[in-house]
Amino acid sequence: MTLNKLPLLRSVFSYFGRCSPATRRRWAHVLGWLTRKLLRSRVHIVRTNLALCFPKHSEQEREAWLRQHFHLLALSVVDRGLCWFGPKDAILDATPITGLEHLDALLKARRKIILLAPHFIGLDAAATRLTLFLSESATMYTPQSDSDVDTLVREGRGRFNTVHLVSRHAGVRGLIRHLRNGIPVYYLPDMDFRETGSVFVPFFGVPAATLLATAQIAKAWDAAVVPIVSRLDTATGRYAIEVLPPLADFPGEQSAEDATARLNKLIEQWIRVDPPQYYWVHRRFKTRPEGEPRIY
Repeated sequence: MTLNKLPLLRSVFSYFGRCSPATRRRWAHVLGWLTRKLLRSRVHIVRTNLALCFPKHSEQEREAWLRQHFHLLALSVVDRGLCWFGPKDAILDATPITGLEHLDALLKARRKIILLAPHFIGLDAAATRLTLFLSESATMYTPQSDSDVDTLVREGRGRFNTVHLVSRHAGVRGLIRHLRNGIPVYYLPDMDFRETGSVFVPFFGVPAATLLATAQIAKAWDAAVVPIVSRLDTATGRYAIEVLPPLADFPGEQSAEDATARLNKLIEQWIRVDPPQYYWVHRRFKTRPEGEPRIY
């Protein structure tokens, strides 16, 4: 008999949604510590990524970033409860956002919009905040292996307004269908999916398998590429979300490869402001150029 975990999951995250910010921060402090102790493989991935990307920084500094990263990661997971079950006013208070005027102008001009969302810790909170602003949007979605978790995540991400969740198995074509219909798409450009269409583009000087889709779609559909950068303050539990101006002349006359390298450089700049905020638990360099040894 299969155990239905969905009621329990809803109860736990609903509890987090009702908690005060201070209580959520206390839970995150405990869970962040436990995660570092129990998920040794993920600790190894974070440590490896930081060493690859910041070789000139001391080991002590990188270890401090690692501890802070797991604290941020734990708080972002606890805050799923706020985004999925919390009061709307509490969500608005926890997710101050700037730059919505850029989206407003593009929407009024009926431009096609790619919301470029690199993997910062605040990725999900930023997505929730944007769904409160946008009447309709679409995003790529990786189905969860556990059906109960999958149901919870799908319900949470589609809580406000109309959100089209496109399975990653459908590829970017699913997103393009919505983009073509004038619906802004929330796109994550910095994952290693080992898919056809990836090329090795430097990321912090390390060859990283990177999809060319952002540049290709922007050129094919004359879409504005609008970066979304988010940072989480563990002291307050609030997410500072920035909607940056659309990238100028992107991809312009550049090749898809050169335009993608430009994107990676921009993402690097945003990460360097506060390195622990990036999603270092992802094996960004798992696919290697032919003949190179595995990293993890």
